[in-house]
Amino acid sequence: MIFTLLVLYKSADSAIVHPMKVVVQIVKNASVSVDGEVKGRCERGLLAYFGAARGDTHEHAAFLAEKICGLRIFEDEDGKMNLSVKDTGGSILAISQFTLLADARKGRRPSYADAADPHTAQELYAYFMEQIRERGVPCEAGVFQAHMEVSYTNDGPVTIILEK
Repeated sequence: MIFTLLVLYKSADSAIVHPMKVVVQIVKNASVSVDGEVKGRCERGLLAYFGAARGDTHEHAAFLAEKICGLRIFEDEDGKMNLSVKDTGGSILAISQFTLLADARKGRRPSYADAADPHTAQELYAYFMEQIRERGVPCEAGVFQAHMEVSYTNDGPVTIILEK
């Protein structure tokens, strides 16, 4: 059974063409490696791909961190999606991925013009993970701007796309 949910939040900030995006997947395990060295991992929990857009703020990152930590997408004892990653004692592996901001409406080569500049994106990525940890959920990370190899076992599969 495949579950996919798209949650959109419109911002009053007209400067944002594409909102901050996080793609969340329930995983049995996940890890990220750079040059063959594991940099982050999680066992039962969430794999979260994070993409910041031009105009995104700490408020957007905090909102999505709160949403992800409280998102009731894990099954309870009755098999109903009723538990959050925090409820289950799970953790999060957060991976920075500017390609979530790709605009492929024209031509065959995606544009990334709406992605935040690297300095801002790195700051928002770090803040996003800090906000997750402040909510009591362990969070490990990939390496910003590195070529990463992400391995995981998707559970469900359950994939949620969040935007703010």
